[in-house]
Amino acid sequence: MIFRLLKPALFALDSETGHRLALTALKALPLRGPRPQPASLAIRVAGLDFPNPVGVAAGFDKDAEVADALLGLGFGFAEVGSITPLPQAGNPRPRLFRLIEDEAVINRMGFNNSGSEAALARLRARAGRPGIVGANIGANKDSADRIADYAVMARLMAPVASYLCVNISSPNTPGLRALQDESALTGLLDAVIAARDATGSAAPIFLKVAPDLAPADIDAIARIALDKGLGALVVANTTITRPALRSRHAGETGGLSGAPLRALATQRLRDFRKATGGGIPLIGVGGIASAEHAWERIRAGASLVQLYSAMVYEGPGLGARIVKGIEALMQRDGFASIAEAVGSG
Repeated sequence: MIFRLLKPALFALDSETGHRLALTALKALPLRGPRPQPASLAIRVAGLDFPNPVGVAAGFDKDAEVADALLGLGFGFAEVGSITPLPQAGNPRPRLFRLIEDEAVINRMGFNNSGSEAALARLRARAGRPGIVGANIGANKDSADRIADYAVMARLMAPVASYLCVNISSPNTPGLRALQDESALTGLLDAVIAARDATGSAAPIFLKVAPDLAPADIDAIARIALDKGLGALVVANTTITRPALRSRHAGETGGLSGAPLRALATQRLRDFRKATGGGIPLIGVGGIASAEHAWERIRAGASLVQLYSAMVYEGPGLGARIVKGIEALMQRDGFASIAEAVGSG
């Protein structure tokens, strides 16, 4: 209700200012733990017990400022970042655009964040609090050795994060997606795993992939993920493709998310489900804006789902509404648990 009242004023501001105000409002909420959830919504993924399958995708809380507020709103988990070793300004503004007519967002943020030191301090401060908070890790744009950057981030974040998500699929850092190539990916994951292991942490490692992959790339990534024992694949990041769009911002460069990504992201999830033979958990992201969308992704093979762009249009209460809707859809279709439904479609 509050979001709906404030939405016209927020949309009168540029997108990035509106997002900053949303974070400020969430920081002002009283600190409370995760909401109690029905046992039927719980699911165990990569050794972690998620109270429900609906999480917040990376990009919303880049600097780990509001993770506990998001959990208090009813999300089953929150993923902060992307975080890089050194603070980074990102690309020049404007770099975030609402495509209102398309219920979409285009961003070319460029891993803007306050750096590992700031995020590490916040994650350490929440030590002992309940709830699953993952860290999405990246490399600095001007780094001479990006694999080394990921290893540094794994070493720093593994002791304080529930899981690490290796982000090599953002289209807004030049050359980053080249790390999805088979040889580069193998070396990268070896470095991240070694850095994690050196800390004594057992934090599982997730890998976030792009939707703009050829079949051979999907097969190679699936094979490497299984070989390295990754905890999950996050499918998928924003797309550089452009379906038919109506907004005046349709020609902006950057990654497209929201409703126009839904069909592509769902298909990529099915592709990875087939390529992995169900041997690794999948997290569905991209265009999820309702319980029906989330349920479709779960039935297609996702153990968990994540939201971001839809909250721009529906507010941060969307997560709790989707969770409630999933519970009703489970009952309708005769499933006693989320795990039973995964891949059942």
